[in-house]
Amino acid sequence: MAALIGRDLLSLADLSATEVQELLLLATELKSQRLKLHCPKVLGLLFSKASTRTRVSFTVAMYQLGGQVIDLNPNVTQVSRGEPIEDTARVLDRYLDILAIRTFAQQDLEIFAHYAKIPVINALTDLGHPCQVLADLMTIQECFGTLAGLTLTYVGDGNNVANSLMLGCALVGMNVRIATPIGYEPNAAITEKARAIADNKTEVILTNDPEAAVKGASVLYTDVWASMGQEAEAGARLPIFQSYQINEPLLSLADRHAIVLHCLPAHRGEEITESVIEGSHSRVWDQAENRMHAQKALLASILGAE
Repeated sequence: MAALIGRDLLSLADLSATEVQELLLLATELKSQRLKLHCPKVLGLLFSKASTRTRVSFTVAMYQLGGQVIDLNPNVTQVSRGEPIEDTARVLDRYLDILAIRTFAQQDLEIFAHYAKIPVINALTDLGHPCQVLADLMTIQECFGTLAGLTLTYVGDGNNVANSLMLGCALVGMNVRIATPIGYEPNAAITEKARAIADNKTEVILTNDPEAAVKGASVLYTDVWASMGQEAEAGARLPIFQSYQINEPLLSLADRHAIVLHCLPAHRGEEITESVIEGSHSRVWDQAENRMHAQKALLASILGAE
């Protein structure tokens, strides 16, 4: 993966279709332990949002590559006291080999990437979650042996995960349907970007009809109805999203071999039922594990592990 050495990953749109496929292949090789890589570098984690899977999976991945991790909690750094992003970025550039940032505004991430010479990875912003979707694609490929031609239906809020799913599916030749209530559609610019990548070879469909979206789909996907930073809206969203729950009746409309994914944490009884997330179609725990393998492949590629 020499082409990725030293590069940022701010969005899945930063990758080509070939690069995504090569990352997934590398992640599979690393997971199987047929391949072991060494990369004694230092990863910084600058997380302004709470995290379980992203924090732990990045940390374990870097340790398994022989590197080290510094957790840069904003509350105990000068970031919390108003130090300008560009100043923090230029200082961290002198200490670290790579930086993963989990924050609210995509613009803040882009400022970091502009002022830091080291690679910067989007570990989640309000606009996108590229590392999550790399793990999602890896999980789907494990289950079906291929990605091209499959249909993924996302049901719920048109949030950062929905945005990245559109890009990821378009890059690997999957059809993607996003079913949201009116007014909760994904980002319009990202939708158009995904359609441009798909280039009429696959479908990128937005709909307000979850039942139509799910029919015949191979993958059903959902996320919480109110993301981090939207907690004050959670109560008002509940009645709006009630018909966008992945439950047994909705699952029955999908392909009989369909799998169910959720990026977690899950609000059982809201966007997904207990019976579905714990049922035979669920691949949620494999999906969570694959965060580590996909991110290990990403770190190894960007840092030039040997």
